[in-house]
Amino acid sequence: MLRKILIVLLVLVAGLWLRNTSLFTPPASDGPPRFISHRGVHQTYHREDLERDTCTAIRIYPPTHDFIENTLPSMAAAFEAGAEIVEIDVHLTPDGEFAVFHDWTLDCRTQAAGQTNQTPMRLIRTLDAGYGYTADGGDTFPLRGKGVGMIKSLPEVLDAFPEGRFLINFKSRRPVEGRVLAEMLEENPRWRAQVWGVYGAPVPSEAAVARLPGMPYFTRGSAKDCLVGYALTGWTGLVPEVCHNQIVPVPVDYAPFLWGWPRAFEARMTAAGSTIVLFGTPGGTGNDGAPGIDTPAELAKVPEGFGGHVWTDRIEVTGPAARQAP
Repeated sequence: MLRKILIVLLVLVAGLWLRNTSLFTPPASDGPPRFISHRGVHQTYHREDLERDTCTAIRIYPPTHDFIENTLPSMAAAFEAGAEIVEIDVHLTPDGEFAVFHDWTLDCRTQAAGQTNQTPMRLIRTLDAGYGYTADGGDTFPLRGKGVGMIKSLPEVLDAFPEGRFLINFKSRRPVEGRVLAEMLEENPRWRAQVWGVYGAPVPSEAAVARLPGMPYFTRGSAKDCLVGYALTGWTGLVPEVCHNQIVPVPVDYAPFLWGWPRAFEARMTAAGSTIVLFGTPGGTGNDGAPGIDTPAELAKVPEGFGGHVWTDRIEVTGPAARQAP
């Protein structure tokens, strides 16, 4: 009896292995990783005692460059360093424009105060995007005066990079932002081709996708539902419906525990109309709640032949490192 039980168990294990091995799945790519540059080339900061509303401009590391996040020079530098997609943040202003700016309020990074989405774009354009940055507790402000007039509207960004592609982060929970973005892209097919995807709060993201079928997107909830659902059913080779037609964010250190990782998992997601984005491990050195893969050591964790995208906060480091890898 014991022998029969062992044979059955061995058959089951062998079946699981055969169903989920990547040995018989060819790599999806023969080139370097495809990067999503979070905020372009920007000033990174320490995360000690970081809260959701913490002003990150006052905790930057000593600058090694003058680039300011979400500005045209930072985006240009990101594309030059090897980014395929640049992630940017938007707020719909009272005069109906999307300001490309990260913070909910203006007082952390600029010389102004007030809520970003309640401030007219005509005023936001005049501000100094580098005003509030300091690496020494306010003794010096190395970027002050260098960001005057650099906060642009979304159309200005898209027109500045006609060949560029962007991932748009909605910073509010207002459905109107998703609807207005969708209308703007419907009216301009070139802009629509430039917007690779949207993410952030569920309400505006889902409002945009409802008007723009096929637009890649993810939210914190969709990411969790997909990975939990796949953990339960992926051993069969089936991809749950919650993983279909969206962006699937995966922390790189957790990825090896996914059924079929790497190539079989990627092939399944691709067949389901989805694309994988590899992130750093939560609690690492990245910014916000989405840590990047930011060093050559972290980049080495990306499987050879991976065809999805790699999220990075340091494209000026990881882009050249990927090109130099054998």
